[in-house]
Amino acid sequence: MLDQEQSPLLAVEVPKRTRSSNYPEPFASLMQGRDKRPLGDLFNIKNFGVNLVHLSPRSLSALHHTHSQQDEFIYVLEGYPTLHLGDAVIDLAPGMVAGFPSNGRAHHLENRSGQNCVILEVGDRSRGDSVTYPSDDIQAVAGPNGVWIFTHKDGRPYD
Repeated sequence: MLDQEQSPLLAVEVPKRTRSSNYPEPFASLMQGRDKRPLGDLFNIKNFGVNLVHLSPRSLSALHHTHSQQDEFIYVLEGYPTLHLGDAVIDLAPGMVAGFPSNGRAHHLENRSGQNCVILEVGDRSRGDSVTYPSDDIQAVAGPNGVWIFTHKDGRPYD
């Protein structure tokens, strides 16, 4: 991690996360084709996260989800991702933005196009956050160290 006084960097040169997903299987493999570059972490930013997200064709940004505490925001830099917002399906284009307040409609992005999509993703890091996934047998709670703890909806842990 760089210190807070570090010079600016080219976002595309920031190393990708070492793991493509924190989800347990069988969900982690659904995130193939998604690369995240954690931009804010490089500058020791703790109150919110900033990621440069690359979605290759036919990839997903996340499972369909909503946060209990965290607000999220996206800005489409390149490509034409499809936003799934509740039951609505909305085609996005470069320059478009979308925001997802906590306890709002479930959402995720999908790249249905034949070209890569690049999205700037921003989310706060509210303590006590939990995540609901209405379409899948998974739920998440932020642990005391900020690491997500995933369980089945009945509370059983994933292996």
